[in-house]
Amino acid sequence: MRKHVSACQGSATLTMGSAVSPFGQSLARTVAALTHLPRTTAIAYMHEIALSVTGLNKSYGDFDVLKNLDLQIRRGSIHGLVGLNGSGKTTTLECILGLQPYQDGAISVLGHAPDELHAAKGSVVGIFDTPSLHPYLSVRQCMQHARLLCDLPTRTPEQVENLLGIERFSEFKIKHLSLGNKRRASIAQALLGSPALIVLDEPFSGLDADGVDDVLELIETLNREEGTSFLLSSHQLPYLEQICSHIAILHDGRIVVSDETANLLSQTTTTVLIKTDQTKAAVAVIKALDSCELLQIDADGYLHIELENLESAALNQALIDQQIPVSELILKRASLGSLFRKISSEVQ
Repeated sequence: MRKHVSACQGSATLTMGSAVSPFGQSLARTVAALTHLPRTTAIAYMHEIALSVTGLNKSYGDFDVLKNLDLQIRRGSIHGLVGLNGSGKTTTLECILGLQPYQDGAISVLGHAPDELHAAKGSVVGIFDTPSLHPYLSVRQCMQHARLLCDLPTRTPEQVENLLGIERFSEFKIKHLSLGNKRRASIAQALLGSPALIVLDEPFSGLDADGVDDVLELIETLNREEGTSFLLSSHQLPYLEQICSHIAILHDGRIVVSDETANLLSQTTTTVLIKTDQTKAAVAVIKALDSCELLQIDADGYLHIELENLESAALNQALIDQQIPVSELILKRASLGSLFRKISSEVQ
């Protein structure tokens, strides 16, 4: 298998042309057969999909890492991939980008199989967790080298350095950069072309608060103005919740949930923490209500209450009506973190 890897080594730059490849034609026939759609309609459907993974199985010896994994990313979406350590996130990305062989399954990246991505021209970019740029080249030299390997460059080294805020480090050798600025340089070189799909593994690793804001803004701008699709794998759930249109949760080698972020969060209940000096009486009132559930009483005396079809104000009023004073009421709204913990515990 041939792979076109950019000079800075922190990102593999891979693309396809506009025509449907032989693999794409074959995939279209498969889609048509499965969906009973005309073949031309199946091809049109494929053009709406940036990435399709079906029945992916990957093992190392006797250890199964990915187990019949399915994942679909629509063009123009920002899709977050989350999972516990060892759940298979990086292996999934490596299979998608043709960097790992796999036993079974079908993968289509912009209509191409992973082993066809060497023929790309900058439409698919992958940047992994650990930046691996040449330590003895300067930032500018890395950009220039990467641009030579890019078939259709659309930006200059100066432009991508400015985009990522590393222009003042242009003449610095890579080995003298902080981890955060190495990551900025890896992302910068990947934007020398105009990729249609960008795959990022732990994109916020090593970045300070300003760096995170810059990367989030860049992702949002590229998605809004150029229609760039993203697949982001990260443990930084608040950042993913902020930027992602869709979320997939990977657990034990399988995608257990994949949906629009708003839909997932709407299915998560709200939790309230209440503090009162009449805990026993408050518990009796809460248990008598049908629309909430007492989860626990923590070591600090807070009552953790899950609300289903009840507003926090109504709960507070129910306690006051029984002459139970509430000294503190803390509303914990649904978040990707709470959803992830809930789903992970349910599928253990």
